[in-house]
Amino acid sequence: MKKLPVGIQSFSNLREEGYLYVDKTADIHRIITDGRIYFLSRPRRFGKSLLISTMTELFRGNKDLFEGLYIYDKWDWTQPYPVIRIDWTAVSHSSKEEMEKSVSAFLKDIAGDYGIVLSDRLASDQFGKLIKEMYKTTGQKVVVLIDEYDVPILDAIGQPEMDGIRKFLQGFYRELKAHDDYLKFIFLTGISKFSKVSIFSALNSVDDITMDEAYASLCGYTQTELEHYFAEHLDDMARHCNLTVENLLDGIRRWYDGYSWDGKTFVYNPFSTLLFFKKREFSNYWFATGTPTFLIELFKKRNDLSVLLQPVRADSSAFESWDPDLITEIPLLFQTGYLTVKERKIVDMEPEYTLEMPNREVALSMQNHLLFAYASYPLESASRLRRTVQQQILLNDAKGVEKSLRQMLARVPYQIDGKTEAYYHSIFLIWMSMLGFDIQGEISTNYGRIDAVWEQVGTVVVAELKYGAGKQVEALLNEAIAQIHDRKYYERYLDREVKLLGIAFNGEEAACRIDIVERD
Repeated sequence: MKKLPVGIQSFSNLREEGYLYVDKTADIHRIITDGRIYFLSRPRRFGKSLLISTMTELFRGNKDLFEGLYIYDKWDWTQPYPVIRIDWTAVSHSSKEEMEKSVSAFLKDIAGDYGIVLSDRLASDQFGKLIKEMYKTTGQKVVVLIDEYDVPILDAIGQPEMDGIRKFLQGFYRELKAHDDYLKFIFLTGISKFSKVSIFSALNSVDDITMDEAYASLCGYTQTELEHYFAEHLDDMARHCNLTVENLLDGIRRWYDGYSWDGKTFVYNPFSTLLFFKKREFSNYWFATGTPTFLIELFKKRNDLSVLLQPVRADSSAFESWDPDLITEIPLLFQTGYLTVKERKIVDMEPEYTLEMPNREVALSMQNHLLFAYASYPLESASRLRRTVQQQILLNDAKGVEKSLRQMLARVPYQIDGKTEAYYHSIFLIWMSMLGFDIQGEISTNYGRIDAVWEQVGTVVVAELKYGAGKQVEALLNEAIAQIHDRKYYERYLDREVKLLGIAFNGEEAACRIDIVERD
């Protein structure tokens, strides 16, 4: 079996050392021959850096690395091009001053390889001179490949350094337009498309291929690619797990598939898929990629988790460039990979998108982040508690479920002021969703709105949450259960076993009660 390229972002290392490579050079060939200036947005750990590395080796004419790949006999290897490759994750960007120093040193290293001396004071001026001098030195137009172009902005959101960093980037990217006559090809990757960083205003002809159907599988693995390139690994894993290949594929699909940018082509997260085969177990690998702090704080501020618990409909404006000073959760969740396109259709001659979480792994990642942010619940305990409660519900162990819920509720930091019923409702929804149930909040009925409902085979749980500062929790529990009965929230579910869950908070205590609805 070929070695798995976990964490390898260098195309030359991958090919020279015999690692598995899913051939994306047909898409790369189409991009290069069809246009000249591109932008692609994809979440982190989705293969953008490997894509940039592949393009770098291609333009430099390193033919041997591409033997056996689609593009091998379709490229003019006699004509190499000078390449400027910038990876913003590798450049210091904590402040405008730090960026000036770091970028200047980076550009001078590239210039030295071509015998070019950069003496300008500003890094932006050095960038422009480097492009022009590389063209003069080699006689060929320059290729500029920029990876994670938005990292400095994302890392500075909400920080006082934001304005300085943004001004630096505006001046830096303007050099691309000023030296357009010396440029062969420009390709940028990132997570977000910002409206005030000047890259898109400076380069009016940028082709944003993020949502293009033609490039929907440029990053990530399709089902066909998974089954073809990982065939030996699938056979080995099926034996290891004592499963059929079909059953194994079903599990991998539920955990790591489901990402789409056109609603038609769905791909697997390459980072998580590779780690699954390497670690030889289903697990939440996405969590380690990190979640922007400001995203979690946004949810805490608004106390609205509906976008995470039910499908979201959005028009094209949700995917356009946006101002980092005016953040909204839907485009942010989409660009960071927590929401993806599940369906695209035309409504009144305009596209409408249905967005949902891609898969189980991403759902668990977000729920774990929110669980810790809302209630300081230790993440190392979450998986164990999830398994415990799932087993208790399967066994109809009502007392066990109540004990586990009390254990979770006890983690709510009551000493923090400003808690409301909406706050605790959010915590509850996070917990239940984290436990693996298909939970729905705010279900409308003829008599009112149910706080939450979730189902599993043969069982429906109808929950009502009550909060009252200074009230007795027993009184609040009675009120919660009575409301479910009085408004007959359970009626539509009587074809299955129905459990009524009351939860009470009073600012000092938390309690819960479970009743079973007797069916006639």
